[in-house]
Amino acid sequence: MTATTRAARLSPRDVLRVGAAGLRTRPLRVVLSALGIAIGIAAMVCVVGIASSSRADLDRRLAALGTNLLKVAPGESLFGEASHLPNESVARIGEIDRVTSVTATAKVTTAHVYRSDRIPPAETGSLSVLAARTDLLGTVGGRMAGGAWLNAATERYPAVVLGSTAAQRLGTGTAAVGTQVWLAGRWFTVVGVLDPIPLAPELDYAALIGWPTAISDLRFDGYPTTVYTRIRDDAVVDVQGILARAANPEHPNEVNVSRPSDALVARQAADAALTGLLLGLGAVALLVGGVGVANTMVISVLERRPEIGLRRALGATRGQIRLQFLSESLLLSLLGGLGGALLAMAVTTGYATYQDWPVVVPPWATAGGVLATLVIGAGAGVYPAWRAARLSPTEALGTA
Repeated sequence: MTATTRAARLSPRDVLRVGAAGLRTRPLRVVLSALGIAIGIAAMVCVVGIASSSRADLDRRLAALGTNLLKVAPGESLFGEASHLPNESVARIGEIDRVTSVTATAKVTTAHVYRSDRIPPAETGSLSVLAARTDLLGTVGGRMAGGAWLNAATERYPAVVLGSTAAQRLGTGTAAVGTQVWLAGRWFTVVGVLDPIPLAPELDYAALIGWPTAISDLRFDGYPTTVYTRIRDDAVVDVQGILARAANPEHPNEVNVSRPSDALVARQAADAALTGLLLGLGAVALLVGGVGVANTMVISVLERRPEIGLRRALGATRGQIRLQFLSESLLLSLLGGLGGALLAMAVTTGYATYQDWPVVVPPWATAGGVLATLVIGAGAGVYPAWRAARLSPTEALGTA
């Protein structure tokens, strides 16, 4: 074949123009086919976007509570005797690299708290008296319902902060601030009342006094009974494994360390469930989109046999026919993918705003959805393109 009779090669611009021309001649069918793809991709991206927005809201709420809070407490010796944490256990735990804050409370077994000095000693209301450090509130994520937390001045005087349940059982509630309670045979002034603390519920049933006051006035031995440790989220499990040895290097077997918060475990389980849901729905959406593209392109080949025959008669090669229909399939999929991504972002933004969640649409999900449609479009267009290329000019023109 001479140079003058050799078929001209199509440039990328020509391929795009020819493929777009095939779509423009059937706008309604293109719109309906692209809409099917768009809905499938939008459903997939929406699952990711809404799940990510919900997860961001959950993370925000859990961060406020502090799911990275572990508790260290004394256990028992090998002989079944009660042990105690060393006085320096708090400082040792604080030296761990991924620990962000640490504090402690100690149960004062020699003291009980009553509404007045006329209450019988046996009627304790199951309330405890705890010696607390001034940094306790920040570490456990607690808030004040009224009054103020212990500070460097009040921790040295007969001042007490009541847990939420303790204030109710003493018959005072948040109005207790400024009143007095009978504690260890003397009057203590209530300087504050706590809101409920979900991750440290034992504090709700306690009357908390300053650490120095407990040592000087209540014969407190200074040993902490609960050490609250706040850890980086990505290091909770790792730090949990070394807390016992850090708290009591000589007898780590006599230390009890709490397991990670149930909320943290629940979040990990929710992430796994959402990932499984995403994969399942995404696979169905892509399958539906691929079937829609393949169906549209096969019908297009059947309807356009005369056009194919004419192009072949004018010198178009099988490769060029194959490239034309494959480009149409890719363009159709691209339109559906972009439309689905935009629809998903709009739906996710609206729903997240309605729920008062942070709006999170991961870029990888949007880009992945569009890329997936191109892959599906290429796969769905292979057979119609191959079928169109195999039509001979006489066979195609004979159907006109």
